[in-house]
Amino acid sequence: MAAYTLPNPRPSTKLPAGQVYLMANGDLRLSANQNCWAAQHAMEQDIEKAVATAGWKVVRAHPYKEGEKHGFISSQAEGMEVFRGLDPKAPLIVAEAVWQYSHHLLHGLISHQGPILTLANWSGTWPGLVGMLNLNGSLTKAGVEYSTLWADDFADPTFQEQLATWLKTGKVEHPLDHVQPLASVTVGSDESALGKALAQQLQHDKAIMGVFDEGCMGMFNAIIPDHLLNPTGVYKERLSQSALYYESTQVSDDEALAVRKWMEDAGMKFQTGPTHATDLTDQQILLQCKMYIAALRIADDFGCSLIGIQYQQGLKDVLPASDLVEGTLNNSKRPPVKSRDGGRVLYEGEPLPHFNEVDECAGLDGLMTFRVHKAMGQPVENTLHDLRWGDWDRSGTTDDYVWVFEISGSVPPAHLTDGWAGAVSERQPAMYFPAGGGTIKGISHPGEVVWSRVYVEDNQLKMDLGRAGVVELPIEETERRWQDTTSQWPIMHAVTYGVSRDQMMARHKSNHIQVAYANSAEEADNAMLAKAAMAEALGMEVAVCGTRKGGDSW
Repeated sequence: MAAYTLPNPRPSTKLPAGQVYLMANGDLRLSANQNCWAAQHAMEQDIEKAVATAGWKVVRAHPYKEGEKHGFISSQAEGMEVFRGLDPKAPLIVAEAVWQYSHHLLHGLISHQGPILTLANWSGTWPGLVGMLNLNGSLTKAGVEYSTLWADDFADPTFQEQLATWLKTGKVEHPLDHVQPLASVTVGSDESALGKALAQQLQHDKAIMGVFDEGCMGMFNAIIPDHLLNPTGVYKERLSQSALYYESTQVSDDEALAVRKWMEDAGMKFQTGPTHATDLTDQQILLQCKMYIAALRIADDFGCSLIGIQYQQGLKDVLPASDLVEGTLNNSKRPPVKSRDGGRVLYEGEPLPHFNEVDECAGLDGLMTFRVHKAMGQPVENTLHDLRWGDWDRSGTTDDYVWVFEISGSVPPAHLTDGWAGAVSERQPAMYFPAGGGTIKGISHPGEVVWSRVYVEDNQLKMDLGRAGVVELPIEETERRWQDTTSQWPIMHAVTYGVSRDQMMARHKSNHIQVAYANSAEEADNAMLAKAAMAEALGMEVAVCGTRKGGDSW
């Protein structure tokens, strides 16, 4: 009988009672991890004090790396190495003050047997809230049990009580009384009929979702498995960013310059400078205009009804950021682009819906929104935003809690005050974008919006919807919010009707939130209900969150 050498997993050390692991997941990019480390370290010190107050001790699950000058886990391989040595049954806190790539940790969290807590500080400057929401959505999709907490101040008695509860029981729960299933909501017969008809049309005629390299920045929650997507009538065309790069190089300078001239004639301003490393240059804008033309031609080649570009990873070293491209694609009024033979204007007179960061959940939502709003005579432009941060208005304009919805790519100028004339293009931060590229910066105009999110849970597509209003704040208050977040990006001042800050954080299953304007509050209500009916007819489990404008229930 043969004698084989049997492998053994690395033994792990049991963590003593009263101790809890702390992990800090980070970015893939060294520059981001180095720049963000000070904020993470300060937050960890506050967490250690809070844990000590509860009578427990923090054990950092991985060391500070002297050579790299940060203490983040910065790759999937590193995350696997860390988890191999951990007690699989010990309590574990994933503390996030910054953006993080969920796949660096997801493998270990899926197999971890102890209680898991995701935790973030309430700050807009460093996008830990966004990173935590992405991890939460990814864990939800993966079927991993977890608890989540956030706080302005880790010494706050309410937070201390919640943390102590989790340390003692392994669970902490939040009220979700703002959420109700669609079955308990009255949907008008017209909206119900429209939603069902649009669903039937999509499932019968089908549509192609162009995906330029699936998966971006660790967003496991943003990938819809084909077996869940295809029953809606949407099928992926998996495209390569290398093809987008090549096609961009085939566009002539004259065609690209015509795109920029159209934008400037429409009132858009470009804040340019001479230095590639720090300024938005004319050459960067030229390449972005070429990418815009290339994206439309490739979409047309494959018959795509919508497309998603990775935005940060993949092309960041060879092309400027895709912000200018994405927001322009999502606008009805945009520079015309002809087919290669010059015979047709591509997607004439309407957007080619684009989903930022190849977030396929946002893509499906965006396609549905486009079709619902088009059928109802409402504005068709829609976009995702980061659910970035929020704060009380300090100008005295409103007593409502005002969210900062903010995303670099995909925001259409139609959402901005004065449209194209209210748009300014500024260089993306060099920390993330060595090849530069301009954004579409502006302030979202006041009005009524529908917000929504498609997500995956229990191996099923689900959708949450709600209503919000965009408020106008004084420029001083807007600037404060810009300086506390990312000043180069477009901003939306949003008030979610009947959904508080903590209710939103407790329920929302993504770092992204989809928004679209309607012409009035009543029309926004009807558009939301029609989209809910469409989602249900497509097989999604649908929930309505919050209230109508003014607080009336659904």
